[in-house]
Amino acid sequence: MAPRSTEPDAAGTTDAGSASFSTADRAAVEPLAALVAVSVVALALGLYAGALGDAGPDESRADAEAALDRAEREMSVGGVVEPSRMREFEAPGTATAVELEADGERWLAASSPRAPGPPAVRSSDAVVIAERRVTVRVAPGRNVRGTLRAVVWR
Repeated sequence: MAPRSTEPDAAGTTDAGSASFSTADRAAVEPLAALVAVSVVALALGLYAGALGDAGPDESRADAEAALDRAEREMSVGGVVEPSRMREFEAPGTATAVELEADGERWLAASSPRAPGPPAVRSSDAVVIAERRVTVRVAPGRNVRGTLRAVVWR
């Protein structure tokens, strides 16, 4: 019996019956499929970048948080908010109202020259609200939990 040849014949098979492939045949992709795959990846990255940009913090939300921080800092003594220390709060380019609610009572301070309420809101105005729970002194020696809220109009 003759030894089997490992050299391919004209059909590309060896005596062992397996087909041989050149390096050019390996990992070949149709150009159209590659173009579609690259397009899908680019589209997905574009949608992700757009959604990520929309999910970022809002500038006006930062204004409301800053007004709330400033109000709490000015109204607090030893970490306890005192309603008697409420006054007008100014935020450049905005109208601001600060409200304190505790023990069934409400106190309001607004940056509008028209007291006692917040400035009139037009439907085109952007309104942003930030609030947090605070400890409020409602009487000498009596502290309760309350809500400090800042409302900012653009």
